[in-house]
Amino acid sequence: MFPLYTEYSFIYQFYGFCFGGIIGGGDVYYICRAIILIMEQVERLDTVKQYNDYVGVDTLHPLVSVVKFNEIPTIQHFRRYMGIYAVFLKNVKCGDMQYGCQPYDYEDGTLVFVAPGQVYGIDSKGVAIKPSGYALIFHPDLIKGTVLAKTIKEYTFFSYEVNEALHLSKKERKTIVDCLEKIAGEIEQNIDKHSKTLIVSNIELFLNYCMRFYDRQFITRSNINKDILVRFEHLLDDYFKTGNTLALGLPTVTWCAEALHLSPNYFGDLIKKETGSTALDYIQSRLVDEAKTKIFDRSKTINDIAAELGFKYQQHFTRLFKQKVGMTPNEYRNLN
Repeated sequence: MFPLYTEYSFIYQFYGFCFGGIIGGGDVYYICRAIILIMEQVERLDTVKQYNDYVGVDTLHPLVSVVKFNEIPTIQHFRRYMGIYAVFLKNVKCGDMQYGCQPYDYEDGTLVFVAPGQVYGIDSKGVAIKPSGYALIFHPDLIKGTVLAKTIKEYTFFSYEVNEALHLSKKERKTIVDCLEKIAGEIEQNIDKHSKTLIVSNIELFLNYCMRFYDRQFITRSNINKDILVRFEHLLDDYFKTGNTLALGLPTVTWCAEALHLSPNYFGDLIKKETGSTALDYIQSRLVDEAKTKIFDRSKTINDIAAELGFKYQQHFTRLFKQKVGMTPNEYRNLN
């Protein structure tokens, strides 16, 4: 456990979990990744074989692997920079995660997603642990030239934080395990001209089920999500009232997500599910609402109002206002 400080005084404390934690989210992610690599001299896992060698299983396919942790005796402390995709299904309770200062305890049947470029690890406190569950590991080269290569970015949960993991029902867990077993079965076959197509299509099916189950999780956690939406509203209110626009400029999706202790992708997906608008559209609509109030103060020029709202250039403000309202700020002022 160690704190990371950025020039914006954000503090992140990273703890491990059985199979790994995700670091994600805008500029802070890149800052944290660089600091971790320097402070811990984190080693890299760039191939499927490297991961298989670490956990002690045979490599049956150079670009993809399904690891059954029940067949592995123990795993010790592990923290690596990942150059491959990984999805971990956890069965056993491996301790409490923390994000910032907030504890988050995982229940059985949890999926965590790791994308290339992320650092992940465990905190076994120096003790070898007996893991349980599955891991799906695949190299980006596996999906090159396939439809999945074009759509992989749409599975935004690969950029979620560990405290935004997917928690499965028993029925959902069975579906996930069935998918993993099908992928494992295909890997165990002799490689032929059909192998890549069948493996990738099964991975895509697996990810589509994960997307469906995440949608369900957003629905079943609607009360929590509405609380986040209220906090988002208050955050924007405070941002405009305290004059942060003058010091920090326009509020961004990344800034709002970090202030709410969420990853930008999870935050964006949550806002979209709850409001039907993207987080950026939501912020822009609030900016226009603030602008409408200020426009009635005729002692201020349109340029003054644009600057107060955090715009560097008045023409950018005018363009956004006209896009949202259908007329320029001056036209709106004269009309009212």
